[in-house]
Amino acid sequence: MKFCWYTISVNNMEESLKFYKEIVGLKENMRFQAGPGTEIIFLGEGETQIELIHNENNEQVNIGLDISLGFAVESIDEMMGFVKEKGIDIHSGPFQPNPHTKFFFVLDPNGLTIQFVETK
Repeated sequence: MKFCWYTISVNNMEESLKFYKEIVGLKENMRFQAGPGTEIIFLGEGETQIELIHNENNEQVNIGLDISLGFAVESIDEMMGFVKEKGIDIHSGPFQPNPHTKFFFVLDPNGLTIQFVETK
């Protein structure tokens, strides 16, 4: 398993994008609308990337609750079975936002959201 990305929900996409590009030095890789009022931007050139998400209906981001760490897996079905065997509840999902991506979420012991994602 490898670490994929770090997700940050943001209050203002353009301010956040400017910070991560100009201050941190990350390159914008992908930008798309992920539904009404929701925009996603991926940044970074290495194995691990930053994912910025802005939802216009989210008036104030709570950084403690709006962070998730994503990890690549070979099979969502196998991973879901594995976490259930270990006594970990599925927090949400599985979701398939496009034909190539499926994912689900669990909570770590501290309440941090962990995402397992399968891409084809």
